[in-house]
Amino acid sequence: MPVIRPEKAVLKMEAKLHVGNLSKSTTQDELNVLFAQAGKVTAVKVIKERKSGESKGFAFITMSEQSEADKAVSMFNAYSLSDHELKVSPAKTREERGAIGATIEP
Repeated sequence: MPVIRPEKAVLKMEAKLHVGNLSKSTTQDELNVLFAQAGKVTAVKVIKERKSGESKGFAFITMSEQSEADKAVSMFNAYSLSDHELKVSPAKTREERGAIGATIEP
């Protein structure tokens, strides 16, 4: 008789989004409140310059489910925030971006 593992049965896939063209003053809290309109936000990370701590103008947002991430893309791509038109899309994995050391199978 097969063994059913409950942790696999309820496993949900989170979905990560890339949000570009942010104002340098946009905060993680602002993005969390905005994207929560599309569903449960599990993480927000505004990417900053190491030396100055100033925003690089983009962030990554993790939504609890793919359907919520899809909704967020449709709601907020081209959305105006602080006079900047947001560019929202699914985040690419390191392999998709062609990261150094990534192996590509033929």
